[in-house]
Amino acid sequence: MSKKLLIIEDDRSLNQMLQLHFEESGFTVAGAFSCHEALALLKTSAFDLVLLDQQLPDGTGLELLTTIHAQDDHQSVIMMTGQHDLELAIEAIKAGAADFVHKPVKTEALQLVADRVLENRRLAREVEALRPSDDDTLQQREMIGRSAAMLQVSKEIALCAGSGAPVHISGESGTGKEVVARLIHAHSGLHGPFVPINCAAIVDTLLESELFGHEKGAFTGATSRKQGKFELAQDGTLFLDEIGELAQPLQAKLLRTLQEQVYERVGGTQLITTNARVISATNRDLFAEARAGRFREDLVYRLKVVSIHMPPLRERPEDIPLLTAALMKKIAAKIHKPSLAVTDAALAELGAYHWPGNVRELENLLTQAMVHARSGALTPDLLLLQRQPPPGHSNNQGSQENTPLADMQQAPLKTMDEVEAWHIQRVLDHTGGHKGKSCEILGISRPALDRKIKKYDLTVVQK
Repeated sequence: MSKKLLIIEDDRSLNQMLQLHFEESGFTVAGAFSCHEALALLKTSAFDLVLLDQQLPDGTGLELLTTIHAQDDHQSVIMMTGQHDLELAIEAIKAGAADFVHKPVKTEALQLVADRVLENRRLAREVEALRPSDDDTLQQREMIGRSAAMLQVSKEIALCAGSGAPVHISGESGTGKEVVARLIHAHSGLHGPFVPINCAAIVDTLLESELFGHEKGAFTGATSRKQGKFELAQDGTLFLDEIGELAQPLQAKLLRTLQEQVYERVGGTQLITTNARVISATNRDLFAEARAGRFREDLVYRLKVVSIHMPPLRERPEDIPLLTAALMKKIAAKIHKPSLAVTDAALAELGAYHWPGNVRELENLLTQAMVHARSGALTPDLLLLQRQPPPGHSNNQGSQENTPLADMQQAPLKTMDEVEAWHIQRVLDHTGGHKGKSCEILGISRPALDRKIKKYDLTVVQK
């Protein structure tokens, strides 16, 4: 995709000469001859780069640079001037200019500067997108398991990675859907970043801005233009986690974006083209959600061009020893304690448990066990710490909370909603009704937890 360039230069012959040069280099170029014309173009169009002259008929480039960055502090600007003034160069860089060049302009040298600025912009976006978040949990960069189910997932990743087609990853909470998405991106050959967003972690009123960006003044508090996740994911992958939580008005806008490869920022009118690959994930059955009227069926088909299902941990118990070893090594580094040897009895209990919270629950249990360990071994008595209710607590979800792990498989088979309701209630009971701690254990946002408490009519008893 060609990069968009705005040249702000009142010398018309120089402006046109630069336009011709950069158009031949593959840029889409627009020209402005004054501050007024430039601001009008910047208001209606998005540019990857701006070339800005210092002397303009209705103001200075430095003044215009300040105005541009007040509207969009991510805008890349190269200043041009005929003055060999060190103080001016310093002021321009302090005001946010990406570089500073002197006239007379040599097009080849200016091209090198422009290419370097754009590459720095791309790298900065990638670093920002890849910065670990506070809820960056478990296996972020590798998929652990040698079971037949996980080998099948690996084959599906290899088959779809290079296709560029939208991928939908299904599976229960905590199974490692983001790990699969990252692996698809890593093997896709795309040059852009992997940009994740949890659709359940952000309130509906802000999610549109997070996805598509917003213009200055679009709403209260929008003091400058903001790039959305689609823009950050340009030439890369946008991972929409918990897509089943997306509100219906946003479903319509996402459908249009996937169909037409264009979107508008919140409060904007300019169409922005996207070539980001979309990978989505959810623990819900999207076709069932569509039948219930909660999700657009046409959007389901757009998202599920390729489908991958992550198996729950209870269906691959042979992977538990590998996962346990890898997670304990990670936890040990995090809590600054040596890792533990795992006894056969502990492995037997871990293998017998049905893991409603999957790998996320395993990591949480191992963390608590390692914190409480007084020897160098992981023993069954340490695992009991996780499944005992708080002292004096009477569990209104039945007697399973006091049942040994090995006995849990003997319980009657339940629906996904029943399992999820039971597990969330268990976590709430374990934390004494503390929603913040419960969200950390469950790996979901506070709004998502509140919705599930209401959906399942759960009991929150604060201690």
